[in-house]
Amino acid sequence: MVSKRMLGLGTARSVIRELFEYGNQRAAVIGRENVYDFSLGNPSVPAPDAVNETAIRILKEQPDLIHAYTSAQGAPDARQRFADSLNRRFGGDYTADQFYLTVGAAASLCCVFNGLTCPEDEFIVFAPYFPEYKVFIEGAGAKMVLIPPEIEHFQIDFDAFQKALNPHTKGVVVNSPNNPSGVVYSQETLERLSEILRQKEAEYGHPIYLISDEPYREIVFSGVKAPWIPHLYDDTIVCYSFSKSLSLPGERLGYVLVPGKVADSKEVYAAVAGAGRSLGYVNAPSLFQQVVSLCCDMTSDLSVYEHNCKLLVPALREMGFHVAEPGGAFYLFPRSLEPDDKAFSERAKQFDLLLVPGSGFGAPGHFRLAYCVQTEMIERALPKFKELADSYR
Repeated sequence: MVSKRMLGLGTARSVIRELFEYGNQRAAVIGRENVYDFSLGNPSVPAPDAVNETAIRILKEQPDLIHAYTSAQGAPDARQRFADSLNRRFGGDYTADQFYLTVGAAASLCCVFNGLTCPEDEFIVFAPYFPEYKVFIEGAGAKMVLIPPEIEHFQIDFDAFQKALNPHTKGVVVNSPNNPSGVVYSQETLERLSEILRQKEAEYGHPIYLISDEPYREIVFSGVKAPWIPHLYDDTIVCYSFSKSLSLPGERLGYVLVPGKVADSKEVYAAVAGAGRSLGYVNAPSLFQQVVSLCCDMTSDLSVYEHNCKLLVPALREMGFHVAEPGGAFYLFPRSLEPDDKAFSERAKQFDLLLVPGSGFGAPGHFRLAYCVQTEMIERALPKFKELADSYR
């Protein structure tokens, strides 16, 4: 016998992965250059040269030390560098002891959900959302409460949000810049969200934690700013990954930040650490704790994503697609040209366009387009999008 729940997770279809594998099969038939794969959010620009140079230098200077265990929560010097970086950039007073280093943002989120969850707890998530949130939250023994999308701009439907809040609400998850929409929550949206949460904390007599999932924090376009949420709401816990900003998804390095202003911050931090211990997430990769912390003020050439976005958005709109204005990340989430987004995705395959249906992100009638691809591929794909659009006329 095995766990039925884990068996279900292990055998569940992943539409994104299925599209990716279909693309590989199709490429073997018609050539890779003739398949327009917008399925995976895998960074297309390389890490800065300094990342590889730093790794090589450390390997040469510390060959007998660098592969050793660190403290369970991460090496103190690496955690201090992350604190210093955020203090320089955002004007905080963060310390090394507020950082718990993790195996990417997924581990950060799992540690937070498992560390916070008590019986009957609920976490509110706004659609469109990263589908793994449901897995992480339910895996921690909590209930995910999904707020339907505000489909014009993908900000927050505050009427639905306030109706969902109740004494069992332990936390609220925000992801800005957003996967899958690319939308950045405005200062006004986040201030209103913070004010509502403060009112509900006072009404319910317990903290409501705002869990800010920020792997795309640095990928914002000219004229757009991603507000630093801990400045707006004291009970904010930050989950971060360097997978996107430094193009290091395979190195699995991220952190949980529990600022000192968070209610019961020391207990929350200890619970996050306890969850890491329980889940087996102690000691993030030691080499990249050092490499990333020494390079944490750098980014890859993120201008490529903005250029790709500026190619796609006006072209798609001219073809008749409704596209909410993106402010960052490397995704678009247009409306599909028929209500059934899965049928739309299947139809797109006739033109060798691999587009992910929006239903899995909690927003039927849309599709996700990951434009972290070579610009040249986008240029070649635009006529295919036009053929797809024309097929509906």
